[in-house]
Amino acid sequence: MLPGNPAHTAESSRNLGTFPLLETLGQDLRYGLRQLRRNPGFTIVAVLTLALGIGTSTAIFSVLDGVLLKPLPYPHPEQLVGVWHSAPGINVALLNVSPSSYFIYREQNRTFQDIGIYQGDSVNITGVAQPEQVGAVDVTDGLLPVLGVTPMLGRLFTTADDSPGSAETVMLTYGYWARKFGGDRSVIGKTMTLDGKLHQIIGVLPREFDFMGRPGIALFLPLKFDRAKLFLGQFSYEAIARLRPGVTLAQANADVARMVPIMLRSFPAPPGFSLKMFQDARIGPNVRPLKQDVVGDVGKVLWVLMGGIGLVLLIACANVANLLLVRAEGRQQEFGIRAALGASRGRIAAELLFESLILALAGSLLGLGLAYGALRILVAVAPAGLPRLNEIAIDGTVVLFALAMSMVASLLFGSVPVVKYTGARLGTDLHESRRSMSASRERHRARSTLVIAQVALALVLLISSGLMIRTFLALTRVDPGFVGPSTLQTLRISISENEVKDPQRVVHMQEEILHKIEAIPGVSSAAISRSVPMDGNHWSDPVFAKDRTYSPGKLPLRIFEFVAPGYFKTSGTPFVAGRDFTWSDLYNKHPVAIVSEKLAREYWQDPSSALGKQIRVSTKDDWREVVGVVGDVRDEGMDKEAPALVYWPLLMNHFEGDEVNVRRGVAFSIRSPRAGSRSLMNEVQRAVWSVDSNLPLAEVHTLEYYCRRSIARTSFTLVMLGLAGSMALLLGIIGLYAVMSYSVSQRTHEVGIRMALGAEKRDVLNMVVGQGLRLALMGVALGVAGAFALTRFLTSLLYGVKPSDPLTFIVVSLILIAVALAACYIPARRAAKVDPMVALRYE
Repeated sequence: MLPGNPAHTAESSRNLGTFPLLETLGQDLRYGLRQLRRNPGFTIVAVLTLALGIGTSTAIFSVLDGVLLKPLPYPHPEQLVGVWHSAPGINVALLNVSPSSYFIYREQNRTFQDIGIYQGDSVNITGVAQPEQVGAVDVTDGLLPVLGVTPMLGRLFTTADDSPGSAETVMLTYGYWARKFGGDRSVIGKTMTLDGKLHQIIGVLPREFDFMGRPGIALFLPLKFDRAKLFLGQFSYEAIARLRPGVTLAQANADVARMVPIMLRSFPAPPGFSLKMFQDARIGPNVRPLKQDVVGDVGKVLWVLMGGIGLVLLIACANVANLLLVRAEGRQQEFGIRAALGASRGRIAAELLFESLILALAGSLLGLGLAYGALRILVAVAPAGLPRLNEIAIDGTVVLFALAMSMVASLLFGSVPVVKYTGARLGTDLHESRRSMSASRERHRARSTLVIAQVALALVLLISSGLMIRTFLALTRVDPGFVGPSTLQTLRISISENEVKDPQRVVHMQEEILHKIEAIPGVSSAAISRSVPMDGNHWSDPVFAKDRTYSPGKLPLRIFEFVAPGYFKTSGTPFVAGRDFTWSDLYNKHPVAIVSEKLAREYWQDPSSALGKQIRVSTKDDWREVVGVVGDVRDEGMDKEAPALVYWPLLMNHFEGDEVNVRRGVAFSIRSPRAGSRSLMNEVQRAVWSVDSNLPLAEVHTLEYYCRRSIARTSFTLVMLGLAGSMALLLGIIGLYAVMSYSVSQRTHEVGIRMALGAEKRDVLNMVVGQGLRLALMGVALGVAGAFALTRFLTSLLYGVKPSDPLTFIVVSLILIAVALAACYIPARRAAKVDPMVALRYE
């Protein structure tokens, strides 16, 4: 180095400042590792505890990140919106888009780059080795470009594909293309038979394309609307639009509000309905981020779970902090000697924090491994319909989260011993006796405070779990309106118009299949309906009674179901009054209907009074006589109230503007103790194919499957909160046991004196148990207060129980106190066995 060279002087200064720091860090690392190696028991327990807390937090965060936090997998996802309406005039908060509104919004909007609409579908594929029914989506030509997708092979739909009368075309998803065509790149231009009609394959979508997080989609088909023949209504399509750059949601909503009156003026009301009915519905805009459409309301569940698992991490930190306090207490003499030799408080504090950081990093690494395994279980038990499952993974964001958690955790539990043992008394500790150090009330208070916090947090989680258990039990006691769902096999078939044009022939085929199924050994009954309870195939429209008047703006929307004779007998839904449909009613198209008890009481107060009354959907429809009243059915889920239902025959004249109305896609319900078995389905398949070998069977499930699915979210939350509560209880009780054991070990001398002075073993036992009980009671009191404040976030997940349910609070608190007493009893027994002579020689 040349004297007087400023550059070299500055560089040297930097080096002098950098290398000692690195050297110090290296020394701290080696020292920390050495200290932890000397205490393998403590190190293993601390790392495992942290791994449990960090691992579970990371696993839940992975789900949260994949479902809620990651942007949608489309270019500029912030520009994508779901276009909905509201209709306060008919009490509908979320109303879909209709074909008429689609045309007006696409042609006259000022805020969208483009808009497309779509509808879920399923199609029969024939002409191959075995017919199959696959999931499909019907889309307008602008929908896929709005999402920014580019086909892997071929092309997207064009306006020509959407035009009525144009050649039939189809696009394949990557998964279906790979499965059915073996990845054949020459598939473009080939044809396949869908619902009895040839479709030309024009494109294959890319492997990474995911449509709205919906699994099982095989095909995309073009929607073909004849604009000249459209009416108002048919609000049954979902819409996606891409906002122009810089356009806000408020501007888009204002734009839709401007176009709604244009839509109402541009199309006629459907036959039997009036424009005033649509105006009275007060249709308004409800444009919202597309992500809200994809995620739905699952976010509430995930945030609740994240909060619950976060409490487990806090309990784990409190446990490790307690362990570190005990360990630091045993190192007081070491700290005193080091202080006497010149080590600063900051230096000793830094070393303690460094040890905590090493523990936390080791815990996070092990926790990541646990999270990987837990994530696979989480995805496997996730409720049906949980969106974006394929995007849940341990990626860079999740690893960063785990590292961040380790840093936060190390500060949380590492700072406690630092504050307690590197304070102003550090230099004096060397001169104090061991007994005075261990008896420090201040330090014991710190450990007790941590135990109280652990018990309180555990109680909050246990009460949350208790509320979910009460919810689950309440749901299992619900009368769904049908019996024996586990012995009711269901499946769907669809007879397309291309295969059988005559509606009457369609019903004859369905009846023929029904009788073939009824002849299968073990089948006690079978029935046909448009859908089965809780399968999600809802249809609602207004139902007007002839003897009632309706005030303006009051559209009596009701749930529709279409059934054949014998449906109620097979499902076990009782008749309250009247009779069932007959096959004569269907084939002769008698104007008859059956209503649920709820609807009968709502309209005519008494079920028997409903018989003979007449109802219809529109002024163009026939009035239909109510011939029966059946019990209420929870059609929308076990946790939803039974709706007012109207049952129509499968085949009718003059219904909703149709001259002849028939249900081509129907569900078969089969009552048999063999329900759910492969052998039964093989025989059912042969029965169906004996009538038409081109009819595939789809959605083959027992009714119990739909019942379980309807409460899957509750079950998932229950399991997750139950696991979190169990871990919290275990960690909390371990913490209480550890504190009581340590307290007993430190009070051996005192116990010995007490017993030498005449104290009985029972007195010692009561003293130790009483000490632990006081901690537990304080924790329970704090936990009850916390639970009152936090369980209100569970309100939307509960059924039949309030967030402040006193029974749950009392029972869970008593259980926790009982377990805490058990945790205190073991160290208390040890204290009661102390030999006074040995104890007096102690220290």
